[in-house]
Amino acid sequence: MTTTRKSNFTAGLRTTILMAALGGLLVAIGYAIGGLGAAAGFLGIALLMNFFAYWFSDKLALASAGAKPVTEAERPELYAMVRELTTRAGLPMPRLYVIPTDQPNAFATGRNPNHAAVAVTAGITKLLSDDELRGVLSHELAHVKNRDILTQSVASAIGSMITYMAYFFLWFGGEDDSPLSLVANLALILLAPISASLIQLAISRQREFSADATGAQFCGNPEALASALLRLEEGAKAMPMRVNQATEPLYIVKPFRGGGIASLFSTHPPIEERVRRLRQMRPALG
Repeated sequence: MTTTRKSNFTAGLRTTILMAALGGLLVAIGYAIGGLGAAAGFLGIALLMNFFAYWFSDKLALASAGAKPVTEAERPELYAMVRELTTRAGLPMPRLYVIPTDQPNAFATGRNPNHAAVAVTAGITKLLSDDELRGVLSHELAHVKNRDILTQSVASAIGSMITYMAYFFLWFGGEDDSPLSLVANLALILLAPISASLIQLAISRQREFSADATGAQFCGNPEALASALLRLEEGAKAMPMRVNQATEPLYIVKPFRGGGIASLFSTHPPIEERVRRLRQMRPALG
């Protein structure tokens, strides 16, 4: 097994385990609130939320970012680059969008490869070299190839459901008023949303590592993607961008920076670690 395939397999296995843990947490909390019937009911609601997330997440993400569709006549160089990469990756051509902001960033969305969209900011095309931009686009196409948008949508829907359940239990909790029961209820209300958030964030970070590895394989130049990540990180620090919190995990780098305890709840792995892993790939792809 090559280094890239091994990395992708490991990331995929970890994501599967985390998704199973998230689903298990949902069912367990439902059972704690009202037994098997409540667990099944909450799971059904989560599946319904997943359905809407699956069909409409791309429209919501693009609208939230203020992304504008661009034609090939308007951005021929961008279309040529993406067409080259999709051919190498065995993907259909996605819809292309430009976000009118100076911060250098990008994201991909869409329920499957046949309904995908890639959005880049106006700033990214000014900052990066052609090779670096190709690396970024490869990363975004890797998300499409790996169906990460679906994975993230499902994780987000289940995580949101767990948070709603905790709030529900806060107001309509059990009838047992014993001290032990009150402590258990308080622990459920406080810890369930935190646990769900931590699992969601871990899933997001694993998918970023996987997209880096797959994207480097698509473009054949892990150093270009590593260099782009470092420059994008600096750009995000210099020009923070306001985005909807629900769409933050989609971007290749965090649109705004957080230090201290905020780093424990990051949707993205540290840039330094991403760069280190990419640079380890150079001998394998060389």
